[in-house]
Amino acid sequence: MRNLGFSRPPVSVGEVREVKIVAMGSGGDGIAKVNGFVVFVPGTKVGDDVKVKVTKVLKKFAFAEVVE
Repeated sequence: MRNLGFSRPPVSVGEVREVKIVAMGSGGDGIAKVNGFVVFVPGTKVGDDVKVKVTKVLKKFAFAEVVE
């Protein structure tokens, strides 16, 4: 069966994850990917390995903040 874009994001609000920043967004936020799903993390740079807490989840991407 084809996925028509209705699958749930692989992260949820409040979840804590270890991620690697793999790119930078146009607004200067670091970008991590969780199972191909984009997570924006302000205050990070490419190559950072950080523990983040997910703060907002939308259909195509999420936002998280660094913890610790």
